[in-house]
Amino acid sequence: MRRLFLPTARQVNWLLVVGFLSVGQGIYVRVMGIENPNISLACRAGLDTWFCRAYLSSLVMFHYEVFGLLALAVALVNLIRPSVVLLALALVPIGFGLVLENAELSALAAAILILSLARPAPAAE
Repeated sequence: MRRLFLPTARQVNWLLVVGFLSVGQGIYVRVMGIENPNISLACRAGLDTWFCRAYLSSLVMFHYEVFGLLALAVALVNLIRPSVVLLALALVPIGFGLVLENAELSALAAAILILSLARPAPAAE
């Protein structure tokens, strides 16, 4: 029987860092931009800073559910062919999507990522 796809301890530590950074950046954009009326109004009035560009782009991506769709797409690819890189790439939009209210598709992607841990590891080339 082939062994299951299981990241090593070092890889899990890096995955934790990626996950915490994506959730932290999502919380930062939400609290400092979306829920702060002064910054929100200034950015919508045309203030040109890096934070306003991140804020406005996250609003557009939220509106079209880009975070959830991207997370779902990468999680499905990871389910077919498990990889630590794909796992890390899926964690970023999942973290943003859960914090920035694309929770339906992001939660589905997180469940698919958990299912990918039950898949057999790819054969060594």
